[in-house]
Amino acid sequence: MSVLVAAIQTAVEVAAVLPADLPNPDPVQPPGTDGFTAIMGWAKWVALAVAILALFAAGAMMGINSRRGEGGEHVGKIGMVLGGVVVISAAVAIVGFLSGA
Repeated sequence: MSVLVAAIQTAVEVAAVLPADLPNPDPVQPPGTDGFTAIMGWAKWVALAVAILALFAAGAMMGINSRRGEGGEHVGKIGMVLGGVVVISAAVAIVGFLSGA
């Protein structure tokens, strides 16, 4: 019985030290990917520009249709566009969280 307890104690001690020995390197951008990051920056800029234009369009449609009493149905569209803006703006943080960086 004491051999079993000693083996378990040794295993616990080894398991406690093991995570401290694992390397944790800093994330480094691979060489040759500068063009990719530039394209991603452009894509984010274009996506936010399209979202702003969508807000303009939804606001204009709400103003036009308010004369007919139909202005309230565009509130959902504005909410969807604003949700998209939040996701686009938070993309860097979301990817960093998911990748563990």
